[in-house]
Amino acid sequence: IFSIIKEINSQGTTILLVEQNANMALSVSSTGLILENGRFVMKGKSKDLLEDKDVKEFYLGIKSETSAKGFQRWKRKKAWR
Repeated sequence: IFSIIKEINSQGTTILLVEQNANMALSVSSTGLILENGRFVMKGKSKDLLEDKDVKEFYLGIKSETSAKGFQRWKRKKAWR
């Protein structure tokens, strides 16, 4: 499906993609919007969102802390603006 989306987009057609797989969606798009509890919390170029520390932790499952202690600290301090 994602290869078809890329092909259609390469022909100049704009596509609105709503997808739970954030990594895949950002890898096939040029711009991304992130919704949290029904409101927009982030917007930007997909490549920038893929590199954003909070996006990596919240949506891509990439944590800077790997220990249980670090996870608890991460869980308490993370909140969207």
